[in-house]
Amino acid sequence: MFKALPFFITICLFAQSGFAQQKTTEAGVQGSPVTFKVNQVLQSNMVIQQNKPFKVWGQAAAGQQVTVKADWAQQPVTVIAGADNKFMAIINVPEAKKGDYTAHTLAVESNHQKITLTDMLIGDTWFLSGQSNMQFAMREVKDAATEIAAANSPNIRILNVGFNWNTKPIDTLKGDWQKISPQTVKDFSAVGYYFGKELQNKLDIPVGLIYSGIGGSWEQAYVAQDVMSSDSLLNAFYLKPFFDSPKSKEKLDGVFSFDRVYQPFLIHNAMIYPFYNLSIKGICWYQGESNRAERESYLQLSYAQIKSWRKAFAQGDLPFYYVQVAPHAYEKFDSTLNDYAFFREIQEKVGEMNNTAMAVTMDVGDAKNIHPTNKKPVGDRLARIALNRTYGMLYINYQGPHVDYVTFLKKKAIVNYLPASIKTGLRTNDAAGPKYFMVAGDDQLFYAAEAKIVGNTIELTAKQVKKPVAVRYAFTNYPTTNLENGDGLPAVPFRTDNWPEPVVAKK
Repeated sequence: MFKALPFFITICLFAQSGFAQQKTTEAGVQGSPVTFKVNQVLQSNMVIQQNKPFKVWGQAAAGQQVTVKADWAQQPVTVIAGADNKFMAIINVPEAKKGDYTAHTLAVESNHQKITLTDMLIGDTWFLSGQSNMQFAMREVKDAATEIAAANSPNIRILNVGFNWNTKPIDTLKGDWQKISPQTVKDFSAVGYYFGKELQNKLDIPVGLIYSGIGGSWEQAYVAQDVMSSDSLLNAFYLKPFFDSPKSKEKLDGVFSFDRVYQPFLIHNAMIYPFYNLSIKGICWYQGESNRAERESYLQLSYAQIKSWRKAFAQGDLPFYYVQVAPHAYEKFDSTLNDYAFFREIQEKVGEMNNTAMAVTMDVGDAKNIHPTNKKPVGDRLARIALNRTYGMLYINYQGPHVDYVTFLKKKAIVNYLPASIKTGLRTNDAAGPKYFMVAGDDQLFYAAEAKIVGNTIELTAKQVKKPVAVRYAFTNYPTTNLENGDGLPAVPFRTDNWPEPVVAKK
């Protein structure tokens, strides 16, 4: 579609509010009643998305001519600022070339004023968001000192967006594009860094990473108000309780507080909305811990989030890859509890949407720590998904063993897996038998099963169950699993029954 566009497109629009004041050397020039500037999203050191139109937008006096000259383009693009003192120019961006890390320059001029952005690379930019496990910084990871010292990757560029929220959509943000170095990476998302590092190693092109989210946040905070108001379930479950509460009347400032990050649409307005004009390659999402008590509402909300973000970015069905919440006990060390397992089941259903996939974390959880420190496997698994699904490297497997069907033979249950997920066979990561399989009879009582690998199947038996009719795998709150395929990818939890979730009394 984009190759069919004329090489240069000019547009003058745009009805959006407040553009960020950047450093005067590159983004904001005073001297008239209306400050001439480009939006804060656009900075030196950024990665420009390859092979898509690049929007250059900002503020200039109404009627003023604005000229944008990119050093990769033969001719400049000229637009006129609208009556709202906003301008937007659109230029085409060529395909990135493997091994090409040329530093590019973009100049924006109006009324004898000039803003120059330098050291811009052409590659792929991924948008990362979610709560604390995505925010979890490199300085907090396992072996942090060693990992940070090795982070010399100037061709990976990062934008760590400062926290903000607003009752209305705004177009300002806090944060600077930076090159990856030991100094800059320490406060950046560990999952994001490992994801980007693996992509850059495999693709050999510049990679841009934007993290815009905050710990403790609920998913409804990332979805626009009008999206939820148009859906009866979301309106009733999220919006109405909010507007009926005293909290909705309180003055909102930019100071983070845990008692407000559950409130709908506020984070979207200040941390997601500002990026909708930016061309990106895809989205990575890691969230769910805060919404863990929800079921169908969360599924509906996730669908609404993905659809609305894709619509707002206006780049088709952008890849949306997300992370499964890791095993955790939430201080309830009862190995029979399974409410978190039912939530993970809902999460998996999100992957039924087109161009989505889930990275499984069942082997890297921590029953006592909601923030597991081993983040490298999580970033690597997201990268595997992207390399296979987005970049067409089909030889890179991204699926752990995924159940296909279960057969019941008298006292045994035989678990069969989707062939594509076990091309490299079945194994355990500790040489022990597979853990956390359970079987039940017609009484619906589950017992731990003895599990053994037989070829590419798992054979299950339990002394207490004479005739098994149902199987569950890793379907409790905090099992740290050992079953995987030959690629080291963990098996996906499952259950064969459709029995209702037990009601757990709240303490």
